[in-house]
Amino acid sequence: MTASAKILVVDDTPHNVKLLADLLTVKGYVVVTASSGAQALEKVETEQPDLVLLDVVMPEMSGYEVCRKIRGSRATATLPVVMVTALDPAQERVKGIEAGADDFLSKPISQHELLARVKSLLRIKVLHDELGEWNRTLEQRVEAQVAQLERLERLKRFFSPQLAEMIVSGDADDPLKSHRREITVVFLDLRGFTSFAETSEPEEVMGVLREYHAEMGRLILEHEGTLERFTGDGMMIFFNDPVPVPDAPARAVRMAVAMRQRVDELLVRWRKRGYDLDFGVGVAQGYATIGAIGFEGRLDYGAIGTVTNLAARLCGEAKPGQILISQRVYGAVEDSVDVEELGGLTLRGFSKPVPAFNVLRLRR
Repeated sequence: MTASAKILVVDDTPHNVKLLADLLTVKGYVVVTASSGAQALEKVETEQPDLVLLDVVMPEMSGYEVCRKIRGSRATATLPVVMVTALDPAQERVKGIEAGADDFLSKPISQHELLARVKSLLRIKVLHDELGEWNRTLEQRVEAQVAQLERLERLKRFFSPQLAEMIVSGDADDPLKSHRREITVVFLDLRGFTSFAETSEPEEVMGVLREYHAEMGRLILEHEGTLERFTGDGMMIFFNDPVPVPDAPARAVRMAVAMRQRVDELLVRWRKRGYDLDFGVGVAQGYATIGAIGFEGRLDYGAIGTVTNLAARLCGEAKPGQILISQRVYGAVEDSVDVEELGGLTLRGFSKPVPAFNVLRLRR
């Protein structure tokens, strides 16, 4: 902002107004004028000048009163104001500063001094405006980042931190919107947990759950699974949502085998403490409708479909240490696992026997 700046000249003497206006116009400034304090305040609001040259002595409203009103408005609190007077400079300067003036000129005005002070104050205004815009931009960025962090924390309840960050950054679709997709679902739970919880102290039960959840949680994150829910000793995890993966069944089976190995290590410790527990898993593949389930203030991320029921039923049928997989899952991983074929299982909620396979080990 230099020669194109707009300057408001306020003086009740037309001759003085013309002199200042002509001088500033020649230097390329845009000049608007006012002949009274009330008119000056009106022009400040409508014209939005970049600087005000304000005469001190005017009828009805002095320049000091005008300056105080300019400073009293949030919109013009930083508008540069130069007071102009023919009175005693020392005394009037103090009054001008108290009223909020930025600078002071004595009449008769030196043209060189006037132009130098105008140029200096306009340069300061440019810097102040840039700072104000930077602050507004910073506030907007902070607000956006806070909202992003809040969304990230919400998504981390369901997804791995890496996946949650991908969703927030826009590298993955919003998973909370209802959508349909083929997924591989894993159900797992601890065998004998109900009896254990009924006969053990609460502190023992919580200790087992902490160990169990911590170990299973590490493996879920390691295999980039989505934790749909956990209820005490039971967990439901699925793959291929919200980010599609080409090997969802293989990931699910590898995770289940790793979980079985980890639980076997836990069982050694638990049995030494007298805890009679074991582990079972069910894995199925199929289509489900996925998205946010619940109400405002309490949402969960859920999958609904026959595939979730099948995985749950297979888990319920699994004997201690078994990982039961459906026909579709076996078809996708048969080259990488050794299995025991169990034939058709009669499962609650399914009208026909369901082929099932027990995963014995991963092939090297």
